[in-house]
Formats: sequence, C-alpha cells, structure tokens
Amino acid sequence: MPGKSNFLSKVFAAGMIGLSSLTICLTGCTTTRQVTTQTVTASDPSRWEKNPEEIARIRTAIAAEYIRGGKLDDAKRQLESALKSYPKSAEANDMMGVLLQQEGSPRNMQKAEAYFKNAIALNPDFSQANNNYGVYLAQLSRNQEAIAQFQIAGSALGYDGRASALENLGRTALKVKNKPLAVQSFIKALDANRQSIVARTELIDILLADGKFLEAQALYNDLVKIIGQSNLDPRTLSQGIRLAKLANNTMEVQKLAQQLLDRYPLSDEAKQIRSGLLTPTSTWK
Repeated sequence: MPGKSNFLSKVFAAGMIGLSSLTICLTGCTTTRQVTTQTVTASDPSRWEKNPEEIARIRTAIAAEYIRGGKLDDAKRQLESALKSYPKSAEANDMMGVLLQQEGSPRNMQKAEAYFKNAIALNPDFSQANNNYGVYLAQLSRNQEAIAQFQIAGSALGYDGRASALENLGRTALKVKNKPLAVQSFIKALDANRQSIVARTELIDILLADGKFLEAQALYNDLVKIIGQSNLDPRTLSQGIRLAKLANNTMEVQKLAQQLLDRYPLSDEAKQIRSGLLTPTSTWK
C-alpha cells in the first residue's frame, strides 16, 4: 500500500462549478484519478480510527465529486461523516457550506454561512473558503462583503483558484459600478491565467463602452482563438457583431448574426438582433 502522503496526493479532485455567473471552487488540489467511495471502504478500518483528519479529507473530496454530479444527498452523508470524524476540518466545513448553498432553500442558505465562517476561522489561509464564501455573499447581494472575501482569495499567491477569485471580484465590482476595481481585477486574472475567458469577455464590453475599439478587437481576436469559432456563445457572437459594425465589415456582421440566430434563436442577443436594437456599444447582460 502506498504511503499516506502519496496516497492523499492522488485522492483530491480539482474542480469548479458556476453559480450566479460566479465560480465556486470545489477543491484546491489536482489529482490524476477520480475519487470513489471505495477509496475509503476498501482500506483497513483501523487506519481511519487512528487518522480522523485523513478520513475527513477523503470524505470531503468524495463529497466534492457528488456535488459536481448533482448528488447532493450522497454528498451530505459524506460530509456529515467527515465532520463527525474531524470537526475541525476547514475543508469539510467549506464544502458543507457549498452543499447547502447549492441546495438553495432559505433554511439551508441560512445554515451555509456558519459553515463558511467556521472554515475561515479554522484555517485563515484556506483561500478556497474565502472565494466560496464570497460567492455565497454575492448571491445574497451582499456585494461589498463579497468583494472583501474575493480580495483575500485573489491576493493569495500560489492559490490554484486565484484567477477565478479575481474574475469573481471583477464581476462583483461591476455589480456595484466600481469599474476601476473591475478592470484591475480582470487584468490581474489574465496575469494569473492567460487563458481566462471570463476576464477577456468582460474587458471587451468595458473597452467597447469606453470607445477603445482597437483594444477590444485585439482581445476579441484572442478570445475567438481560445474558444474556437464554432464554440462561441451568444454574448461573444454579439461582441463580434458590434466590432464588425464598427469596422464597417458588412459580411462579417451578416455571418455572425446568422450564426447567432441559427444556434441560439431564443437568446436575448438573438431577440435584439431581430428587433434591430444591436448597436456597437450596447452592453449585454
């Protein structure tokens, strides 16, 4: 049997899920294989009695997989076992907060906050909890509090989810109309992750609104290369249409507009195309 550290290094599954356009980080470590319930049950039971922290961490990783798959009841059972084994687990407390938030009922939303706060109190350096608590606060429109949490996570050098935290910070800054903070956050997100789709998408709209069309076009060209022309979503297609209109490129306007209408006929962007409301500087929500 492999040693504990080697075993644990393979157990944690990294992943993120979206909620209200912001990103929840499920785990902060990378792995080479998926976690299954057999990871726990196939091992020597006496080992877990001697290592409650280890079993809590493994059950939390299993719960993350269940949450990612929408199996919230199974995730709850794993997290209850994790916290029973090791109540001081910051990871299990954070994940329980995420789980309750995902379920979304008023009762569980109210419970979730205590778990996020516990996670941060148990491990102030656990940046994932700051990010996830920020997403929770933003969902409740407690945007200034959310910004504070995203700033903590976004300034944690070495944190795997730092770029996502900065994206979350930028989007929340836009909600409170703090454009300078939003721009700064998206630029930092690009520094942390040169492939950031969120940061590019948001900056394109900001640059268009500011009349900086050449800069917007350059970012858009990069975005298309990253996503691929056949994978553009309604918002990106609409950005391309606005930029093509500014360049008086009628053929490109027609091509992108047709793609938008064919692929996403029920989207708000397609509806605006039909009603003739699309303008080069219009912002898409």
